[in-house]
Formats: sequence, structure tokens, C-alpha cells
Amino acid sequence: MLPDLPGCYLMKDINSRIIYVGKAKNLKNRVRSYFKSSHEGKTAKLVSEIRDFETIITSTDKEAFLLEITLIQKHTPYYNIKLKKGTGYPYIKITNEKDPQIKIVSQVKKDGGFYFGPYPNVYAATETLQLIQKVYPLRRCNGYQKRPCLYYHMGQCLGACFKEVSKEEYEQQIRKIKSFLNGNVAKIKNDLKNKMEVASENLEFERAAELRDQIKYIQMTVEKQKIISNDNTPRDLFAFYMDKGWLSLQIFSIRQARLMKREKRLFPCVDTPEAELTSFILQFYNQKNRILPNEILVPAGMDNDILEEILGIPVKTPIRGQKKDLLDLAKKNAKLVLEEKFRLLELDERKTTGAMNEITDALKIPRGHRIEAFDHSHLQGEDIVSAMVCFIDGRPDKNEYRKYKLKNVDHADEAASTREVIYRRYSRLLKEQKNLPDLILMDGAEIQINAAIDVLKNQLGINIPVAGMVKNDKHKTADLMTENDEKIGLNPKSEGFYLLQRIQDEVHRFAITFHRQVRSKNSLASRLEQIKGVGPKTRIKLMKEFGSLKNISNASVEDLMKIGINEKLAQAIKLSVRNLDKISK
Repeated sequence: MLPDLPGCYLMKDINSRIIYVGKAKNLKNRVRSYFKSSHEGKTAKLVSEIRDFETIITSTDKEAFLLEITLIQKHTPYYNIKLKKGTGYPYIKITNEKDPQIKIVSQVKKDGGFYFGPYPNVYAATETLQLIQKVYPLRRCNGYQKRPCLYYHMGQCLGACFKEVSKEEYEQQIRKIKSFLNGNVAKIKNDLKNKMEVASENLEFERAAELRDQIKYIQMTVEKQKIISNDNTPRDLFAFYMDKGWLSLQIFSIRQARLMKREKRLFPCVDTPEAELTSFILQFYNQKNRILPNEILVPAGMDNDILEEILGIPVKTPIRGQKKDLLDLAKKNAKLVLEEKFRLLELDERKTTGAMNEITDALKIPRGHRIEAFDHSHLQGEDIVSAMVCFIDGRPDKNEYRKYKLKNVDHADEAASTREVIYRRYSRLLKEQKNLPDLILMDGAEIQINAAIDVLKNQLGINIPVAGMVKNDKHKTADLMTENDEKIGLNPKSEGFYLLQRIQDEVHRFAITFHRQVRSKNSLASRLEQIKGVGPKTRIKLMKEFGSLKNISNASVEDLMKIGINEKLAQAIKLSVRNLDKISK
């Protein structure tokens, strides 16, 4: 019996994996709505995969909001909106010290300095900083050093390197810089335009182009947009448009009364759009270097009071006037972006999720999202390695790829290699409580399939579908083999077959590349041990310090002795390696 209380709920699939985390003011009503109402899009897919759920009761709505964000970050459920912790955009800073400097920084700190930004175009911000340093110089050197620095001679430093610069002189320059960064750029732009025209008349076209670019950089940073409001309050504006189970978000960042930055995001929507936007906003400001503005504007229907309480700044919904017009403009932009997304989705769906569903349907297993594929590589039984690639909804996820140097297999044995790598991979996932795949593909037939199933069921006690990627006489993808050693007969012109082909080619490429790296290192090791007096310990030291025969050959005897060997052995190594290097050429 579910309680009529606030809290969080965790939806789980057939393998007890958490696939969605939500919050509710009334858990009973919210959870029941998933199973009593009709749904579309991603919500319908979520409901079809739910096999179990659990709830966590909280004392207040605010606690439920905070707990939801914590659970999303901990479990990274498939159906939740997830934001990566980005580095954010740079700021231009005037430091708070005896001899101030102006510089570009990535973080805003409470150190008394003046910060301007953020600036979406890093290159333009850097060029604008250099322009300021030329027109309104502060300190460019490291401080007092008894003689003028190069920047002083170039007119880009006030001279703190060799003399005392008064506080009044710095303050005068800082006032001009602040005015410039707040948008008062007409004087500098006119000066630059005049200089550009003079340079062009004198046929100094490179100089004219440089001045033209400086004007452009000013427009991209300081004059990003025309003034759009009557006050200088730093504020962020969030708007959304919802259709066919997709949520399109627009974020406007307004600084110095200008629209400095616009961001757009698209997500499949499971909960109500207002609830998803609330979750997004809380994650948005939890990112690294994401600075809270003085005010946030949101559409009607949001939990403004809770957002205010958590973020500690005013959260408002404008009803009329200029701010309401901005909110409507952002919503129109969100709608346009979503309409374009639908056009592209229709083209992409067949190649990704549709192809994934073709494979799972052909194997008669539940539809899923994650495929992991394995391949082994060796040369006449030497340097045996395995590799794994991961495809999620038909797309490769290279962050999840893994390489394995086999420890218990010393000759070409497909079954033994499969047993080792399958055990190592999935015993670790179980130990770390990570998500298991929905399907495992082996780059081989009966031997590898049976070995993988044996380890999964009899040693690890888990049930993951396994299939084999079968090749023809020309070593090309030909078919899919089931656990019962039956060939499916996939249509070679279907998207499912093309996906299978991409997976097999990718895992083979990844395994071969890794094998070549290992073989190259082992070849170097064996050649070093041919030198009299060089054993495993000395060989490891040489490889760790120098990395290649060429580097060892180029090293001096003194450099070789630094790893802890005597002069006689160092000379012998250098002579022998030089001869080996000649032979290899």
C-alpha cells in the first residue's frame, strides 16, 4: 500500500536495475498514474519495462527534490534527464591586489575581484582581453624586478616592474575597463575602424584584417546582443515546449541587460514537463563553474517556492511586459528546435533503436538498450588479448570500451579465452553493482557462445542472453547465431543486419589494435633480454624510462646509468641496441 506522502520512487526493470527515479508530493497518486493512464513516447517504453519499484518517504517536498537529484547522480537511470558536469564558460577577471591584473579565468571565487561573463566564445574572449591589455593596460609583468619589462616598452604595462604605480592610476584604468566590458565600446570601435581604413589605404592589408577581426571579437563578447531589458540584473530564463513525449528546453542568460548566451536541450520526457524542468534546473546549477544569477524566470506551473528555497534566489513567473515577451520568445525557439528534431528523428530511428529492436526481436528476447560484444586476438598463440565494445541504442559508447590482457591463457584456446574475459567482466560489474547488458555478442560461433553461457549461469548465477556473430568464407558478417546454435537468417539489407555488421567490425578493429600495441611492447622486451646482463628487472626499468629502442639508442651512457646499472653494462646496452636498431631497419 503506497502512502499519501511526499518522497521519491525508483522504477526497476526485469534485472532489478533502476531505470527511472522520480519525485512526488503524493507517492500513491503519482506511482498509480503510470499504470492507470495511457502514455506515449518514452513514457510508454518506460512503463513496458517496469517490473518492480520502491519508494522512499521524505518529510517535505524540498527533501524529495534534493533526494531525487542525489539518486539520479548515483544511479544514472536510463530514462532520467542527466547532465554532465561541464567546465562551463570563461570569465574576464580584474584581480583584487596591490597591482591588479586582468586575466581569463574558469572559476568565479569570492576574492574581491571583478568578474565579467561568462563568454561562450573562448577565442573571442581571449582576443578581447588582449585588446583591453593594449588599450587600457594594468600589470602584465610578475611585479617589481628593478627594470622595465617588455610589456612596458610596448605600452601594455603600467610599470609595476620597476616603479610604484599609484592606486588612483589603477582605479582610473579599471573604471575604463568596466565601462568597456559593460558595453560602452563606441570610442574603441571608432578608433579601430579609423585605423583599419588608414591601414587599407596604405595597402597594409594584413594589419587591416587584424583590426577588422578585433572589431568582430568585441561584437562577439561585449556587444553580443542589443540591449533587451531596462535593468542590469543578471538573470537566467527557462522555457519549454512539449510534444509527442519530447521536451525541448531553451535557456537564455541575460547579463548587462543583454542576451549573452542561449542554450538549447532536448530530452525524452517521462514525468510532467514542469517536473522535468524543475529537475533540470537543479542539476543545471549543480554543474561545475555554473554561477547562480540574481534572478530566474520560469513558465507558469513550476514549483517556484521550492526552487527559491533550494537555490536561495528569487524564482519568478512574469505575467506581462518585457520579461513575459522574452519567455514567449524562448518558447517559440523551443518549438522550432523540436520540430527539426522530429524530422531528424524519423530518419535516425530506423538505424539506431529500430535496428536494436530488430536484433532482439529476431533472437526472441526482451527489447533492451545495451549490447556488449567481445573478440579475441593473438598471433600463433602469442600475446593473447581480448577486447569489448559497447553499443547503447545502436550507437557506440567508447567510454565503455574495455581491453583485457589474458592472465590464465597461454595458447590459442577460444573457449578458455572466453571464460576468462566473461568472468572478469561480469564478476566486476556485479561487485561494483553496475548495470548489466541486455545482450552479449561473441565474435564466434558455438564454442564461444557455450563458454560464455556456462560462466554466466554456473559461475556467476546471472542470466544474460548470448548470441554469436557468424562470418562467411570471406571473413565478412553473415548471420546471427542463437544460444541453441541456430542461425537466424537476418535480412542482409535490414538495419538490424547493418548494426550487427558495425558491431562486429568495431570489436574486431578494437581487439586487433590492442593486440598490435601489446605485441610491439613484448617484441621490444624480448629483444632487450637478448643483451647479456639484461634481465627482467633491468628490462622493465629501461622500458619504463625510455619506452623504445630509438630512445635507448639516443640516450647517453650517463642517462642509462641513472636507472641503477653500472657503466660497463650501460655501454654494452647502448652498443647492442644500436646494432638491433640497424637490423630492424
